[in-house]
Amino acid sequence: MAIERSFVVYSPVDEVFTWFSRPGAFQRLAPPFQPATIKRESASLKDGTAELALPGGMRWVSRHDPAGFAEGRRFVDESVSAGARSALAGRVPWRHTHEFEAVGEDRTRVIDRIETPVPARFLDSMLTYRHRQLAGDLAAHRRAADAGLGRLTVAVSGASGLVGSALTAFLTTGGHRVIRLVRGEPNGPDERRWDTAAPASDLLDGCDAVVHLAGASIAGRFTTEHKRAIRDSRIEPTRKLAELAAASGISTFVCASAIGFYGADRGEEMLTEDSDGPDEADFLADVVADWEAAAHSVADRTDARQMRVVNIRTGIVQSPAGGTLALLKPLFAAGLGGRLGHGQQWTSWIGLDDLVDVYHRALWDADLTGPVNATAPGAVRNAEYTRVLAHVLRRPALVPVPRLGPALILGEEGADELAMACQHVAPLTLREAGHPFRHPDLEPALRHLLGRTSNPVDD
Repeated sequence: MAIERSFVVYSPVDEVFTWFSRPGAFQRLAPPFQPATIKRESASLKDGTAELALPGGMRWVSRHDPAGFAEGRRFVDESVSAGARSALAGRVPWRHTHEFEAVGEDRTRVIDRIETPVPARFLDSMLTYRHRQLAGDLAAHRRAADAGLGRLTVAVSGASGLVGSALTAFLTTGGHRVIRLVRGEPNGPDERRWDTAAPASDLLDGCDAVVHLAGASIAGRFTTEHKRAIRDSRIEPTRKLAELAAASGISTFVCASAIGFYGADRGEEMLTEDSDGPDEADFLADVVADWEAAAHSVADRTDARQMRVVNIRTGIVQSPAGGTLALLKPLFAAGLGGRLGHGQQWTSWIGLDDLVDVYHRALWDADLTGPVNATAPGAVRNAEYTRVLAHVLRRPALVPVPRLGPALILGEEGADELAMACQHVAPLTLREAGHPFRHPDLEPALRHLLGRTSNPVDD
């Protein structure tokens, strides 16, 4: 049995084929709604091998077939057996032919032909996701190239996290080099050991920009110890890294931040980058304000006057691979989901790929400086968010969760600042820059992320 799907992307055929050949392509195309983890990417489209980890300790090993390779036009991968733990690949034959045809000078038809006994209905969501990802990534790289961005070497802290892993894969498929700043022993030439308390003077040698994402997870019960970890992992490490970046001649320093800057409950107030923080004491707002100040602490230094600093104030990131959506999906899939409390609190969210695009834009758009709200234009109330999520998963949302629920897990303070937060945040800076969002509205975003759409990219 064979299934064939095709679509057209607005990029020349050589650029599209080259994108597939670069590190990170497999990760960018791997659907987050499928229970598989990439253990190894193929080093070559001609004869390399890739490996996926599956539930139950199973492995899926895929080998590229040299006989099916044609430079710039075609590559083929097929499942192979690699021992007892990869028995699934042996039972489920798979041969995937990827073909690329020029459609004029600036467009490419991408053809996926899969020979497998797996029914087509189980493959359509995967292929639709892959097609949308490819089209979106190529469009983002094209915008950057049109703006004059050349090849960069970017140092990234927190590269193994949810956002960091997506961003690094995006950058490498765009032809950029990523230097991962790691706390442990480096593994290869593209990793460097980062002592957060005293970073080595040569840590950023050869780098053009820094994207600083590292910090202890905010999720968890707001104990004194947890709050200290949140603060200590952000303020001083950011200050020291910014100081080193300035001394190293880095041109762009992009630092993670959060919409927690605005405070836990701002009611119906529309919040933009021009809005102040809360009037009353608020733990997360205070941390974020100090975090951003640490990134700008070198602004008056002579060696930092050419360094542009951007603070990405991130909303609630949507991905079934991590964050709140990963927690909510199994509950809603079981029919146990519902609004939090009264459900009228504003939820300012952003899809993971739109967040990647914001970080990418911060690297090439010299007009972006200071705080940038990374939230989708379509903020919704919590009741609407839960209704849409349930609708996408085709489940009811009839079980409201009282404030007591998150308070038992996060504590009183954590419940107020995380689960019950009300922040209606608008991406004013991005809107004024004419920035396009892949998914400005919630339902299409969730359908893409959860594999609940079968509509291919329009030719």
